[in-house]
Amino acid sequence: MELTGALLGLLLGVGLLLVWRSGPRAPRRRTGPRLPGRRTRLLAAAGLTGINAAQLVALQVGLGLLALVVVLLTTGTVTVSLAFGVFGFAVPHVQVRRLAARRRADLREVWPEVVDNLASAVRAGLSLPEALAALGTRGPEVLRPPFARFAADHRSSGRFGESLDRLKGDLGDPVGDRIVETLRVAREVGGSDLGRVLRTLATFLREDARARAELETRQGWVVQAARLAVGAPWVVLLLLATQSTTLAAYDSPMGTGLLIVGGVVCLVAYRLMLRIGRLPQDVRVLQ
Repeated sequence: MELTGALLGLLLGVGLLLVWRSGPRAPRRRTGPRLPGRRTRLLAAAGLTGINAAQLVALQVGLGLLALVVVLLTTGTVTVSLAFGVFGFAVPHVQVRRLAARRRADLREVWPEVVDNLASAVRAGLSLPEALAALGTRGPEVLRPPFARFAADHRSSGRFGESLDRLKGDLGDPVGDRIVETLRVAREVGGSDLGRVLRTLATFLREDARARAELETRQGWVVQAARLAVGAPWVVLLLLATQSTTLAAYDSPMGTGLLIVGGVVCLVAYRLMLRIGRLPQDVRVLQ
């Protein structure tokens, strides 16, 4: 009887230990390669491969402090200085987003040429590594550096799959992801229809770029109007803050609350206008 009780106690203890180990304290298993963060992906999409996420944050903090100090020395108003410090903190991130959008638009124009070059190289009998490496010298100017780095990496390592992964990270573009994965499948399983697939993709990309360029041209005035509507009140605020008669009003609790409410309203209105007029973008689902 005592032996049975001891055995049941031992089984209960082992069960509780397994339950405890299977909870939040259980050792985590790696399910795959760690995906880059959002800032890292944004920098890659902007083509800023020489800057990492930590450096971008440091630049934001430095510029925010600089704007805060300059406005504080100019106006002597703490609340206004904090507001423009926040703007200074956001400027680098906004600029990187603009560079990413501009680079995405530039790549949209040249991707059909890249696909045509790959299709011609495959039809001429070149291997896939040779066709990709040739784009580092004969491809579009904006895409030569990533393909040149692919050529150097493949020559040094000889691993086509790993070199493709690095190329996909350098390109940082959804279309580039699709092209890279198409070439990877063609390399691993083979296929005689690769040239036809690339030519079809080039036709689709040209039609998409033509339609999107027309829509973005019509949308441009909406974006510019949104930026003007958001920036104008704060420029007026900075001019008013240089007058001594308005300093006390902005440093009062009511003035601080007014600035906070105005900032929130401007941010919400700006984001809402951009969301209403935003065109659908390709998502990097193959990164």
